Amino acid sequence: MRQIDPKLLDEVTRLRTELDDANYRYYVLDDPQLTDADYDRRLRRLQELEAAYPDLVTPDSPTQRVGAAPAEGFSAVEHAVPMLSLDNAFDEAELVAFARRVNERLERTIDDLAFCCEPKLDGLAVSLVYEQGRLISGATRGDGRTGEGITTNLRTLRSIPLKLRGSDIPERVEVRGEVYMQQSGFEALNQRAREDGSKVFANPRNAAAGSLRQLDPRITAKRPLEFCAYQTIRGDDPDRTHSAQIARLRDYGFRISPELAVVKGSAGLLDYCRRLGEKRERLDYDIDGAVFKVDDLRLQRELGFVARAPRWAIAYKYPAQEQTTRLNDVEFQVGRTGTITPVARLEPVNVAGVMVANATLHNQDEIARLGVMIGDSVVIRRAGDVIPQVVRVLEQQRPDDARPIEFPARCPVCESEVERIEGEAAIRCPAGLYCAAQRKEAIKHFASRRALDVDGLGVKLIDQLVEQEWIKTPADLFQLSAEALTKLPRMGEKSAHNLVAALEKAKRTSLARFIYALGIREVGEATAGNLARHFGTLQALIDAEPADLEAVTDIGPIVAAHVHAFFDEAHNRETVRQLIDAGLTWDEQEVSARPQSLAGQTWVLTGTLESMTRDEGKARLQALGAKVSGSVSKKTAAVVAGPGAGSKLAKAEELGVEVLDEETFLSRLASWETGDASDDDTDKEAS
Repeated sequence: MRQIDPKLLDEVTRLRTELDDANYRYYVLDDPQLTDADYDRRLRRLQELEAAYPDLVTPDSPTQRVGAAPAEGFSAVEHAVPMLSLDNAFDEAELVAFARRVNERLERTIDDLAFCCEPKLDGLAVSLVYEQGRLISGATRGDGRTGEGITTNLRTLRSIPLKLRGSDIPERVEVRGEVYMQQSGFEALNQRAREDGSKVFANPRNAAAGSLRQLDPRITAKRPLEFCAYQTIRGDDPDRTHSAQIARLRDYGFRISPELAVVKGSAGLLDYCRRLGEKRERLDYDIDGAVFKVDDLRLQRELGFVARAPRWAIAYKYPAQEQTTRLNDVEFQVGRTGTITPVARLEPVNVAGVMVANATLHNQDEIARLGVMIGDSVVIRRAGDVIPQVVRVLEQQRPDDARPIEFPARCPVCESEVERIEGEAAIRCPAGLYCAAQRKEAIKHFASRRALDVDGLGVKLIDQLVEQEWIKTPADLFQLSAEALTKLPRMGEKSAHNLVAALEKAKRTSLARFIYALGIREVGEATAGNLARHFGTLQALIDAEPADLEAVTDIGPIVAAHVHAFFDEAHNRETVRQLIDAGLTWDEQEVSARPQSLAGQTWVLTGTLESMTRDEGKARLQALGAKVSGSVSKKTAAVVAGPGAGSKLAKAEELGVEVLDEETFLSRLASWETGDASDDDTDKEAS
């Protein structure tokens, strides 16, 4: 291995971490944090580094992956033929280079090869399997080899035939395509959500993914989902071209893209891109590019594949669309932790098919970088076709009455004097729960699923309770009565009693969840769990000094300072006391008394546990010193496999990792937690 600059090694590690996290958030959580453009930029940089230094390539690099791991909650389905992703072209030169590579590999000298072209729908790729013409199973792409079994949900889509049409029906055929949501259906769905106070989706792709992966198929059935087929997989394929396959899919009863076309050579590819790009804004569905495939199936087989993609296909990615509009004003919003964010109020403009009236300006530093003023003409981009951004200012069009953006000296909600911490770009309101804006966000966080998980306490209800000053701290939630709640608009007697019951149920929690629910700056679930395991009791955490906090796994001086400052505030300690007085309880255990039988070991939980949730099993393992991972490797000490275990179980068996059923797992947990495990048992697990 040739000498590599340590800075490049650090960059490779950082890029892989960021891309893996982005994949997980995008495909598993449906909560994208990176724009498509940012993701593509990172992936291309990593590809460049690995091309320059081949010894850096590892099997788990994002460049060697197809997608992301299947989400938990559905059974795992292994694809008979992997669902590979496609290489990307980001400009016309790269598209021409693709056509040239194909011709060279086929030893052709004339640039007139036929390609099948279609829009790249922005949805969720799925696979449908038919036997004797009837739909028997359906799955998401997942990681390309194993997906999630969502047959029941897919059967609710009217654009998916339950029985194939026609007479020439194969004994078995797999149909692949994209589930998506049209803009008109998406807007109607969000309008209904706004009216009833439920979740509003960020974009059609997230709406489609979230709808398709509902555990209750009745919810999926109510969502305006569509399916467009783009490929068949069968052992006795009678067709000679990909376009003929698509025509056959139409005969079977599937929707196919109306923009499908067959073109010749690189000139045809470029012409198709330009024509589709011109009509992109007029389409009633989101596309983020175009897909090109060598039309001749025999030539596809001859060209073959690279590690993660076919050589005979490519996806052309359109740049994020931009529009010019006017910045009418800037308002300042206060977040849960007091961060004051400037929000641009724009003259509404259609960007990539969506009306945009607001965009974030992030902070003072970003405003200074842009040089933007109120009244300016600005260029707006939906980065990755999702998040509105102010890209640049057209200074030559600046009007005479343009005025600077002035940040408030006092909180726009509670009038507290704002603060700006040295080294941070953001300004903050330090008032905490005294500030109504922070109060709303803090209580929403407190009641969220990963915190206290109060069922039925929605965003609009919290807004009402805070605005009417019924609740000023999270502890006030537990003083609400069903009789009082029924006086609120649209609150029936049954809903009121259900909410009170949910609040009563939420009183029994865990120390880690309680710490997370408090909303301490930069303390997420993992950090809250580390704090709970390290200190064992809430009082020990409250009494901890910064140096004690820095001794906790994965906690540095900044987070330690945030935690110490939180408990150093008298009103925060009073809120904690009020919560305990309200009846919140959890099991505590002195650190010195807790056996650490599994210290240094890595465990994996997969499938469904019947006697506890996976989160509870994870917490109990972590309390014994174990690390709980989402993937199986040679270093895994053991895998706990319940019903529905899929690829992780198969991987464990392949590597010879010990697999425990739930009964054995519970038995060993009990012995480890009481300290009664024999040395032989502990040594066996550590080996």
